[in-house]
Amino acid sequence: MDPLLSLYVQSPGFRRHSVETKRNYATDIALLLTFLSSRGRSWREAMARDLEDYEHWRLRAAENPVRVGGSKWNRELAAFSGLFAWAVKERWITRSPVATRQVLGRRGEVLTVATAKAKDSRPSNVHWLTPRTWRLWINVGLRGHTRHGVPERGWMGRLEDRNVAFTRLVTSSGLRRLEAGSLLTFEIPKLTLPESRYCYGRIAAEVTRSKKSRTFYVSTGAVGDVESYVDSSRAWAVRQAQRAGRYDRLPERREVTEVTRGTKPRVRWCDQDGVVGERELARLTWQERMLLFTEGPEGPEPLWLWLNEQGLPFQPHSWEGVFRTANQRCERVLTPPEHLGRDPHQVFAPYATVHAGRHSFALSCWSC
Repeated sequence: MDPLLSLYVQSPGFRRHSVETKRNYATDIALLLTFLSSRGRSWREAMARDLEDYEHWRLRAAENPVRVGGSKWNRELAAFSGLFAWAVKERWITRSPVATRQVLGRRGEVLTVATAKAKDSRPSNVHWLTPRTWRLWINVGLRGHTRHGVPERGWMGRLEDRNVAFTRLVTSSGLRRLEAGSLLTFEIPKLTLPESRYCYGRIAAEVTRSKKSRTFYVSTGAVGDVESYVDSSRAWAVRQAQRAGRYDRLPERREVTEVTRGTKPRVRWCDQDGVVGERELARLTWQERMLLFTEGPEGPEPLWLWLNEQGLPFQPHSWEGVFRTANQRCERVLTPPEHLGRDPHQVFAPYATVHAGRHSFALSCWSC
């Protein structure tokens, strides 16, 4: 146990990070500690040369079988910069091993940035899909269809309607994963614009990246999928959880007593100990939203929209697993068996050669 690292994770700067950022930074720092330990040094004894060697190992060393890209390294560097900057400020070390320089921000403020950022970083590897390919991905990856358009034998599809509804919601509205994944049941858009195929809703400030509330628009078809999910598999999961007493065994639960109206609605609740509380709806974090319940005809019901098979809130980062499984299924179902494990240039080169020859022959005949 390192007491200084324990102090760092309790510092205001680290505690302001989101849960996912905290987890990522902790993993990055742990890897650096392992590297420094192999050299017989603690993190307080790290020098600039140690960071340079670690950067080379992570990015370019031929001996490293799991090298990372520029974007990943830049995130790790941000984690190291935060740790060492805190240690310098608190006078636990005299100088940070991370090379930095000072620049002027947009508002004229002086900012300190790391100079060892990777130059080949890119935020994402985006590939656009045609509408037909997108529908194929949904049918095969989420609905369990075969390449011939029929459900595969043995496909269970217990959460099929939930996954399809969430996917159509985010693609129709442009909401981020956390924004759509932390919606409450009463936040589902219901107001239809006149002579329009779209509805509009309001996304809470606390779950956005900019921490500002905004209006979003979503197609009525996507809203219909969400409502069908609420009335079918979600309702069934809630009933099963009520009968099993899962909600009664939760360590913390807040029963909502009122949601006020107006431009800044507030949520009022009473917890299991009888303590009454309230907070502006836009300022509820996604963790606090998971605790909100309402009293239904057969007992407490979660207000969190997306639930797992046990009727408990499905955490926003868990959608990564859903999409990863869908991608793997599409790869398994749609890749021809004779092409598995082969060079794509070897697979498609004969096709291109034949068609190029046909076009050349046609052009020769036309010129004659």
